[in-house]
Amino acid sequence: MPDTHAPICWVKDDANLPPAARQAIKSTLQSGGPGLVSAITAWEIAVLVERGRLSSALSIDDWLLAVSSIECVQIVTVSHSVAVQSTRLPGEFHNDPTDRMIVALARERNAILVTADEKIHRDPHVRFAW
Repeated sequence: MPDTHAPICWVKDDANLPPAARQAIKSTLQSGGPGLVSAITAWEIAVLVERGRLSSALSIDDWLLAVSSIECVQIVTVSHSVAVQSTRLPGEFHNDPTDRMIVALARERNAILVTADEKIHRDPHVRFAW
């Protein structure tokens, strides 16, 4: 499951996506997945595009269509239990609600989170690749 910046880098084939993150995504896709993308990720990308902090050749609608057309990728909604669990993450965790929900969803699905976020890397309760 990628944090917001990972699918942006993947779609752009950005060289800044580290080999470990690239391999985690590639392995998931090659194995038939499921590769999970949080609906919160789609929301955050839409917000970044709307605010001019992210430029994309694709509209958010086209990006979602492209991502959802990948056979083994699933866009996963955030349930009420994940929303609540995001407020109860163990240990010290930062206050970004988007990251908290993505982490809670990854924990619920027992998924490896592909993220560059150092705060998430320091959390012993999160499995990540980067």
